[in-house]
Amino acid sequence: MDEIEIPHYFLCPISLQIMKDPVTAVTGITYDRESIERWLKTPAAAAAAAVCPVTKQPLPRAASDLTPNHMLRRLIQAWCVVNADSGVDRIPTPKSPVRRSLILKLVRDVSRINSVSLNGVALKKLEEIADEGEKNQKLMAEAGVAKAMVSFIVRCFKDVRNVGIDTALRILHLTWGPTSSEAKKIMVGENLDFVESLIWVLTIDAENTGLNTQALSVLKNVIEVANYSLIEGLNTEFFEKMVEFLRMNISPAATRAAIQILTETCKLGRSKTKIVEAGAVFELVEMELRNPPEKRTTELVFCLLAHLCSFADGRQQLLRHAGGVAVVAKRLLRVSAATDDLALCVLESIARYSGTAAVVTEMMRVGGVSKMCMVLQTDCAGYLKKKASGILRLHSNAWSNSPCLQVYLLTRCPR
Repeated sequence: MDEIEIPHYFLCPISLQIMKDPVTAVTGITYDRESIERWLKTPAAAAAAAVCPVTKQPLPRAASDLTPNHMLRRLIQAWCVVNADSGVDRIPTPKSPVRRSLILKLVRDVSRINSVSLNGVALKKLEEIADEGEKNQKLMAEAGVAKAMVSFIVRCFKDVRNVGIDTALRILHLTWGPTSSEAKKIMVGENLDFVESLIWVLTIDAENTGLNTQALSVLKNVIEVANYSLIEGLNTEFFEKMVEFLRMNISPAATRAAIQILTETCKLGRSKTKIVEAGAVFELVEMELRNPPEKRTTELVFCLLAHLCSFADGRQQLLRHAGGVAVVAKRLLRVSAATDDLALCVLESIARYSGTAAVVTEMMRVGGVSKMCMVLQTDCAGYLKKKASGILRLHSNAWSNSPCLQVYLLTRCPR
């Protein structure tokens, strides 16, 4: 293809590549749509009035002001066909941009009551539009698609009808990110019905990994923007269901979402108590013992453990598990700096507030004390060394008299 002379007017002035979707700006210059739209979104263009890259004249930012150059596109496609034997790939005809009016019509169709078939057709079309890329997802978010999906899911919950639920959840997941923070808060607010709807979805089919993972991901997004009154209204059954998904471990994404939901809700004291009563600490320890998860999941596990061990009931549940302290000690210096920090937070809470003679001995026996001494010896961040040193000082008398520690390690940790 390097030997073929490409007509200069086939090339985009920005990318200098053959245009796949030529569009003409109001200045009369034709560009490839992807290139000019990217140009209009650059920080330089956003900071001041956008200008045409060629003529330097003012240029509207709206994509609707770019006119498709169909004649040039057909010429390029014909040229590509003629030169196909020389290695030139044919350029497909680009899809027309999705119109806001179409999305609004589909939203109205989804919102129609007692029209299951119409709802299904509209949902499928919205899913296809969302799958075409971020641009469509942003347009859908601006048209209120996320709000329509929330209403549809709640309606299915109240009517005990699960047709279209999986599609609605996927559309909501795809359009959630581009939706404004204010719109999210208005949608969720104190909408306990929506949370209950998602919990209901999780009970539909325990074997449907995709559906449950999608529902948990959406629930995580909802909890992140929920207000305190909604979180306070969550009952014990909610937390038991989240802990159950930790136990089931249906997929790494679902497990991470469940942990993040518990972490977000445990910021309230009442919720923290309910989470502990649901057996979360025990399940987190079991997760690490059964099959150590990937790095990111372990970091989330220890983040939740650090929160739960910051009060008495959480520490008590960790100490009741025969492998609780051992798991924390084992993960120290083995996963990441973030995990090290969180593990030290757990050990500090135990040593400072639950440091009975039996607990202090247990920390020594399972290698927790040795690991903290190793933190002082390895190339760790200064704040980690300071934290480990502080913990060791709490019970230095008991630990320094033990034959389990080597003398040269103790000399690095003065009392």
